[in-house]
Amino acid sequence: MLKIDAKGIYYKELNEMIHQAVKRGEKEIILDNVNGQRYIGDGVRGSDVKITINGIPGNDLAAFMDGPTIIVNANAQDGTGNTMNAGKIIIHGECGDITGHSMRGGKIYVKGSAGYRVGIHMKAYKENFPVVIIGGFVRDFLGEYMAGGLLIILGLEKDEKGNVAGNYIGTGMHGGELYIRGEIKEYQLGKEVKIFELTEEDKNKIKPYIAEYCNEFGYSIDEIFKEKFIKLIPYTHRPYGRLYAY
Repeated sequence: MLKIDAKGIYYKELNEMIHQAVKRGEKEIILDNVNGQRYIGDGVRGSDVKITINGIPGNDLAAFMDGPTIIVNANAQDGTGNTMNAGKIIIHGECGDITGHSMRGGKIYVKGSAGYRVGIHMKAYKENFPVVIIGGFVRDFLGEYMAGGLLIILGLEKDEKGNVAGNYIGTGMHGGELYIRGEIKEYQLGKEVKIFELTEEDKNKIKPYIAEYCNEFGYSIDEIFKEKFIKLIPYTHRPYGRLYAY
């Protein structure tokens, strides 16, 4: 196990230390006193690598990451999991905007709430399947241009208006599935998605991920499923087809 005190270390130097440690064969790295350093874990590979962050990492945490587990014992900023390929990110606080931006695989589990454009451009390809679960609420443009994967909003915390999500949900969405625990009004939706009731198949699909989430944060899965979920999916796979073709 390698411990690094990140206090006062420039982000480029810190990230080089992390990459060199992984290259040497370190499997567990603990970063103390992290304070906004960007790009932590970016491009790091190895399913047996674990990075624990004590403090608040900066933007683009784990961008292009391919396999490791990152545990954040506080909040995270914008762009968490940007274009991530594989691995897991566990955030014990809240998360900023564009969480899961263009994410291609792996899992992001956030105990608290998240900002705007969560899951924008998420996609799935062959064995790569991204999953994002937010425990609290999210802001506008959830699942914008989403092309694949799974987004789950648990609504364990509501925003200042009592909402689980903001407006323009699923705008431009043309793939993937979005599940929200709680009530959503029609006016909150983008024009590309519709609300569906959960089937037993849907419940069986999301339950293993929610069980894993509950195990990470100490929640009861039975309590989670006491409240109704809704499913949002796009009703067309070519929402802008008429703009570019006859």
